[in-house]
Amino acid sequence: MSREALDALFKPASIAVIGASTKSQSLGRVIARNLRTGGFSGPLDVVSPKYPRIDGIRTARSIAELDPVPELVVVTVPPALVPRVLDEAGSAGVKAAVVITAGLGQGEGSLREQASKIARQHGLRLVGPNCLGILSPLAGINASFAAAPALPGDLALLAQSGAVVTTVVEWANQRGIGFSGIVSLGDMADVDVGELLDYFATDSATRAILIYMESVRDVRRFMSAARAAARAKPVIVVKAGRHAAGARAAASHTGALAGSDAVFDAALRRAGVLRVYDMEELFAAANTLSSLKPTAGKRLAILTNGGGVGILAVDRLVDLDGEAAELSAQTRERLDAVLPDTWSHSNPVDIVGDAGVQRYTDALDVLLEAPEVDAVFVVHVPTALAAPVEVAEGLARHVRARREREGNYAAGKPILACWLAQEQAARNHLQAAGIPTYRTLTGAVRGFVHLTQYTEAQQQLLATPPSLPADFSPDAERARRALQMAEGSGRRWLPAAAVHDLLAAYGIPSLPMVIVPDADAAAAAAQPWIDAGQRAVLKIVSADIAHKSDVGGVALNLDTVEAVRRAAIGMFDRVREALPEARIEGLLVQPMVERAHARELIAGIADDPLFGPVILFGAGGVAVEIEKDTALALPPLHLNLADELIGRTRVERRLAAYRNLPAADRGAVALTLVKLSQLASDLPEVRELDINPLLVDEHGVIALDARVLVEEFDPASCPRVPFGNPRFAIAAYPKEMEGDLPTANGRHFNVRPVRPDDEARLRRFFAAVTADDLRQRYFSPMKSVSPAFIARLTQIDYARVIVLLAVDVGDEVVGIAQVHADPELEEGEYAILLRSDLKGQGLGWALMQRLIEVSKRIGLKQMTGQVLRDNTSMLAMCRQLGFAIRPDPEDAGIALVELPVN
Repeated sequence: MSREALDALFKPASIAVIGASTKSQSLGRVIARNLRTGGFSGPLDVVSPKYPRIDGIRTARSIAELDPVPELVVVTVPPALVPRVLDEAGSAGVKAAVVITAGLGQGEGSLREQASKIARQHGLRLVGPNCLGILSPLAGINASFAAAPALPGDLALLAQSGAVVTTVVEWANQRGIGFSGIVSLGDMADVDVGELLDYFATDSATRAILIYMESVRDVRRFMSAARAAARAKPVIVVKAGRHAAGARAAASHTGALAGSDAVFDAALRRAGVLRVYDMEELFAAANTLSSLKPTAGKRLAILTNGGGVGILAVDRLVDLDGEAAELSAQTRERLDAVLPDTWSHSNPVDIVGDAGVQRYTDALDVLLEAPEVDAVFVVHVPTALAAPVEVAEGLARHVRARREREGNYAAGKPILACWLAQEQAARNHLQAAGIPTYRTLTGAVRGFVHLTQYTEAQQQLLATPPSLPADFSPDAERARRALQMAEGSGRRWLPAAAVHDLLAAYGIPSLPMVIVPDADAAAAAAQPWIDAGQRAVLKIVSADIAHKSDVGGVALNLDTVEAVRRAAIGMFDRVREALPEARIEGLLVQPMVERAHARELIAGIADDPLFGPVILFGAGGVAVEIEKDTALALPPLHLNLADELIGRTRVERRLAAYRNLPAADRGAVALTLVKLSQLASDLPEVRELDINPLLVDEHGVIALDARVLVEEFDPASCPRVPFGNPRFAIAAYPKEMEGDLPTANGRHFNVRPVRPDDEARLRRFFAAVTADDLRQRYFSPMKSVSPAFIARLTQIDYARVIVLLAVDVGDEVVGIAQVHADPELEEGEYAILLRSDLKGQGLGWALMQRLIEVSKRIGLKQMTGQVLRDNTSMLAMCRQLGFAIRPDPEDAGIALVELPVN
């Protein structure tokens, strides 16, 4: 969606309400009144063929009569009339519409579908139908039937429920919390959460985004938008329907353990979005984010006049994975100088029940100046010895005065407050000083944890992962041959031999195996292992049996050839009795693994109907579904993300050394998860993969048993994507962009997309670029390029950003070419930078041509750029490549260049 179209929703020059009447409860009349009283200063019209005046406003009979043509219309007509009204609005040149009307139906041929189609034909953007409306308080717009207008502020609220909007607005008004924009999304016939996330992510008036969600329409768009928005500002989501009945039945352990809400949680985690679980948490987050900036430190000091309450606050902090600050000797000494001897001498800092304003402010100053304290939570409990409101007023006056006098008082450390008596009156003073207040200890502690969790999530997502081992080179062709061994059509299980080949193609160790038809052949196959002093394992082979051990289809610890023969005969009998209809293909014979220190894990790929492939990890074995110690992550994974996935399970603790057990090879487990992620990326036909158990000890991992469910893949069933697996919710590394890069002087380089592990290479590259070349690229002098900048250059969304690296034979970076596209792929801004000693050798020309080729392939319509006027070599290259060049009307030192691509 173009920004101009959304500006017509939140900053329209003119508005018309379509469908009002003279009835007091007419939706159109209520909305027109809300618009008029809300402070909207532009032309406001009402269209109503029946009534010449409504609430003193002269009406028009049709949109065509209006002058000027409204940029935004609010539609409240009966359902059957909505498509016609939208057609009239689009024909007149209206840019956006909010359809309040409900009852348009769903599905093909419905009024909703007709309305959506008409809107698309006219380029008219549509919010709703079946919504409360929109509020843009900064523009004085209340185009809704909310009970009260919202205050102006810097929070955006997106909600798929009108009731949530009215509840949040009412709550916020009581606390003086304001909004930059509020959207009731309704049925999302057109505009959805992803598009609005993109809009508010780049809105300078919005500091944080709050979302109430029930569903996602365009998963790829949502994930891209959420990742981009969360890097720019906090995004808080509460999702309804966490315990939806009738979860999808799955054949494998992995599928059964990957519930839809768990997948949604994994998606939000991967995007860096903070998830909360109820409206109380959402309120706490809104309260905190409206007043405080995110902070990296998580050490909280609690200042209170009631010791017991302080201890409860510390307990809650630890429950929520926060950290209580440990006071240093120096800080305790400074507190001794300003507090009575009876203070607690530890955190929580109990300053005793008779504490007045002076004692609170003295202690607050000491705590804020302590290097071991990152934030302070001030609590007041009612006593007959101090007036709560007087303490709140004095504390607020002190903080305000210090901030005005010193600017960056206490390095801007957050202050939070909870007054357990006369809370409303105290809150007025504290909030006026920029101190968020909470009715409960839990609300305050949660609010602080939200701040720290957001910052930690962003840091983790931007951390540079280790490079993969040089010998990891998946054999995708061998894997595809293995998939072709699946018989039949539709969803079907791979035969055991094919599973073995598939794992081997991705370097996942598994046991040697022989498949035999009968007991005598099983005994013969086991003979070499038994002669070598090993024991044997037997497993039934049948595509109709999901869990072999449940029907007696597994026999372990067979130490003689005769034991193998007897076990095979008994297994055939047991399985045929338990499942007479099952097709038995034979027996699988393997050596018994003897690993005294091994831990049993599960690793696999699940298939979510909305988010596509998901990687699962956890504690394995036969009780896996009872223990339910698993975690999920959306692919693609690198080693850091894989290690973080491991860390979200209880079994992680058992991977460390304890008692007489050496530590298991955690790195080998993480690498296995990355290999599964790559397998899922290369093979969209794989719907479920279940390695259970995956054994790990100090020597590495080995898969003891695995099952793979495949299904023919129809690319037409997925959104069109130019690179990678279209079933992924997050675009994977586009290997198709790799290739040879010949230059005009006969030299050859390799070209490939940037990877998350390229940070060190890019650091060396920027060190080899002269200061003047950096100035010409970034338009200002730069002494060095920061690690944060390089991290953002390597950790990109391949769906929207192309960063091509030209590398030499040692994989050292010698040039960068990049395009940052808008969400609609209408336009992308390019940039190029070469190592200074390689300029003038044709590398820039070759790299730019490759960038144009890739931009065409992803469907970009136009490439644009800004070039300094004194960068004559770049301007000359742009002319030769066909770019149009014109002066920047806002800066005479810059030229604007444009190239139509598609």
